[in-house]
Parts: sequence; structure tokens; C-alpha cells
Amino acid sequence: MPDTAVHSQPVSQSAAKADHARHADDFGVRRIGAVNWGGLQTLAEREIRRFMKVWMQTVLAPSVQAVLFFLIFAVVIGGSDRVTTAVPYEQFLAPGLAIMALTQNAFQNTASSLIIGKVQGTVIDVLMPPLSAGELVMGYVLGGVARALVVCGVLLLVFWVLPLDAITVTHPWAILYFGLMAAIFMSLIGLLTGVWAEKFDHVATITNFIVAPLTLLSGTFYSVGILKERMADGGWGADQLAVLDAVLAVNPFFYVIDGFRYGFIGTADASLPVGVAFIGLANAALALIAWRVFRSGWKLKA
Repeated sequence: MPDTAVHSQPVSQSAAKADHARHADDFGVRRIGAVNWGGLQTLAEREIRRFMKVWMQTVLAPSVQAVLFFLIFAVVIGGSDRVTTAVPYEQFLAPGLAIMALTQNAFQNTASSLIIGKVQGTVIDVLMPPLSAGELVMGYVLGGVARALVVCGVLLLVFWVLPLDAITVTHPWAILYFGLMAAIFMSLIGLLTGVWAEKFDHVATITNFIVAPLTLLSGTFYSVGILKERMADGGWGADQLAVLDAVLAVNPFFYVIDGFRYGFIGTADASLPVGVAFIGLANAALALIAWRVFRSGWKLKA
């Protein structure tokens, strides 16, 4: 018994030293798995709580604006007399306004979050935790997608409640796919804009001169097919119409609006397989660019 008591302390100390030596080479090595799920969830929840805290500005205001557009074009001006497709104008207009609000709010959420963090100097609080570039991109995008889907869902519910038979669902898969792809696409665009921008005016420039015109002029209020017919009747030549077709062929806003509306009314102006592939590839390319930007720390760590 005395011998055991005498040797117990040295044995314990040697075991501790051996354990310390065994883990010395692992100092600073990430031990939270391939994906930091806890950090990713925290960042996504932070982005969601950020826009929900001011829901009257981020959810209610754009919803009211879109409903006013709907009432003005479909009711006050006389939407029932407008010929756009085989369906009533109310059914044509409602999905277009919903996807327009979805894209604009997805962009605003990620762009405003980053530019506010950069201006206030709080972006370092996001960059310091053990989050990889991919996790940072995913966290911000999840916040933008959440806001976009909330606004779009509110609008579709309002349009469904209104006594105008504005909502009819024919292909749910198209609604889900193009709605989700559009939200991811614009969240990534907003993320890159927020990284590039140095002041709020830069974000407003992209919003006013790129995002808003493209969402408004890509088939939100009218059928592109009928537009081309009327342009041809108005004297537009084949060369001018070919230029318009070329612009639409590389316009992702046109594909998401057209595909999303197809899920409701069952008709589309563009090829659905082309639209599915185009927006999917566009999102993959933007995600890669955003990952490389965050990995390099361009305009974030300088």
C-alpha cells in the first residue's frame, strides 16, 4: 500500500504529459466537423431575426406595395379587358408581382446586411467566428431566401383571399423550383453587391438601375410573346426582334418570372428545360464566385 501511494503521483503526471504531447500537434486544428452546423444555424437565425425585428419595413411594406400594383393594374385600370394570354389578366399578373417582390427582397436582405455591417464596423463579428467561406455564404443566403419566401407567401395568400380568382395552381414543382432558385439567385447577387459596395448609395445604384428595371421589364406585367407580336405589328423589323430574343435568352430574370408563372397558369413564353438549366447553372456560378470572394476577404478584411 505505501509503495502504491508513493508511485501514484508520478504515474499520473507522466500520463498527463503524454496526453499533452499527443495533442500538442493538433493545437489550433478545427474539431467541429466538416461543417460548423452550430455556427451556420446561428448566422442564419441572426439574419432571419434581423429582418423580422423590423417586419413592418421588410415584410409588410413590400407586400402592401405589390398589392397596390395589383389593384391598380387589375381593378382600377381594368385588367379584365387586357389580353395577355389565354388566362384572365388577374391570374397572369398575381404570380408576376409575387416573384418580383421575392427577387427584390432577397436582394435587399443580403445586400443591406453586409453594407450595414461594413459601415458600422460590425462585420468583423461575423468574420471572427470559426466559419468557413462556404458557411458564411450559406448563412447569408439562407437569411435572404427566408425573407423572400415570407414576402412571397404573404402576397400569394392575399391574392388568394381577394375575390378575383387570381390564384390557380397547375404545376406546383415549377412554383417551388423557380421560386427557390430566384430567391437564391438574388440573395447571391445581393451578397456580392454588399461586398463590393462601400456606402449605401452603391447598393441603391444597383437596386434602381439593374434589379428594379430587370424585374419590371422581364415579363412581370405582360406576356413577352404577345409583346413581340405587337412590336412586329408596330413596324419592328426581324433584326430588331432578333436582338430582343438574344437579350431575353441571357436574362435570368425572364426565366424565373416565366417559369414561376408557368406553375400557376400552365403556359410559358420560354422553354422550361432551358430555364431550369439556365437558372441552376447561374446559381452555381454565383455561389462559386461568392465563395472565392469570401475566401479571399476582398473588401471585407482590408
